[in-house]
Amino acid sequence: MILAKYGKEATSHIFPDMNVRSRYASIFALLFSLVIGVPGLSEEVPATDQPATTSLPKELSLLWEYEADEAIESSPTIADDKVFIADALGKIYAVTLSDGTEIWKRNFDTGFVSSPAIKNQSLVIGDVEGNLYALDISDGSTKWQASTEGEINGTAAFFGDLVLVTSQDGKLYGYNLADGSNKWTYETEDQIRCSPAIAGDRTFLGGCDGRLHMVDLNTGKAIGEPFPLGGPTGSTPTVFGNRAYLPIMDGAVFAFDWQKPEQLWRYEDDERVQEYRNSAAANERVVIVSSARKQVDAISIETGERLWRHTLRRRADATPLIVGDDVFIAGTDGRLLRLSLADGQERSWSYEVRGSFLASPTVWGAKLLIADDNGVLRCFGPKSESAIESATNNTSAN
Repeated sequence: MILAKYGKEATSHIFPDMNVRSRYASIFALLFSLVIGVPGLSEEVPATDQPATTSLPKELSLLWEYEADEAIESSPTIADDKVFIADALGKIYAVTLSDGTEIWKRNFDTGFVSSPAIKNQSLVIGDVEGNLYALDISDGSTKWQASTEGEINGTAAFFGDLVLVTSQDGKLYGYNLADGSNKWTYETEDQIRCSPAIAGDRTFLGGCDGRLHMVDLNTGKAIGEPFPLGGPTGSTPTVFGNRAYLPIMDGAVFAFDWQKPEQLWRYEDDERVQEYRNSAAANERVVIVSSARKQVDAISIETGERLWRHTLRRRADATPLIVGDDVFIAGTDGRLLRLSLADGQERSWSYEVRGSFLASPTVWGAKLLIADDNGVLRCFGPKSESAIESATNNTSAN
């Protein structure tokens, strides 16, 4: 599983000698040994009953557009044939997946920088003022509201009947999904900006206190002592099979076999130190990372060596998205690139807008959806007469 919407990673430790490197490798090995038997880590549960997607059409057509009132800095979430988005100034929208027709809109007079998370017909999202909302996805009505003491940057996650949300007040909260009552709270020593990553009945938190925390989701208590990382962090591992991949801001990418457990390799650019603000994408052959230095690198999962590099015009803050034989890169220059996973060459299809893409696309069946900082949500898919008609009707309505 490929995770999306990761927090930023910052650490100043470069492992200058083998002893230090081995010590940190052991820390991560111990961490992943505690999740043996879990198929993967899930940062969030954005939608249910997602149709299987193994590839997208070679040529994608614009099926429809929807214009929100403000910039959108997160990925769309899809459930029940509806698309849900949240803008930077506090509005949440629901539109139809088929043609982008607005179903409902709510204004909370705040700001949202994370994606909605959906479970049991409830949409859960936190705002920049520390409030957490649960809405009915059918009409946007409020089911309950809770409050934290800091800005909420990460998308909520679910564990059984619990909603998990982190806050810049340094706490992880476990709320009951049914009524928003607080079951437990776990506290760290500094801000938390990432989403909780769930593995079985545990979650992992990387915070600005420079430590990696493991929390029992049944009790909200720490599992052992937090692991020192040498600097603040907010990144989440990307798990594919028995392997976990973790890029850090200092320019290294780690690979672990979390079932053995052991560190497999560490990748760094020998020519120029990179800076990773997002997470990796991975499949059974390759790991894709995109740096703040405008480089998209493909790394062999077996050797940790770079297979190819694609240089962007501007950086891509969004996490890469692998779909079949392609990798999609959403850049701050407003270009959505479709690269060959085999060699990094640009495919014939790409799309460019006047604004910036700040978050990854969402793929649903044969459709790809993405929003930009001008507040425009676009849906792409296979070209057909019905799709063209829908796009024409929607454009005329706007």
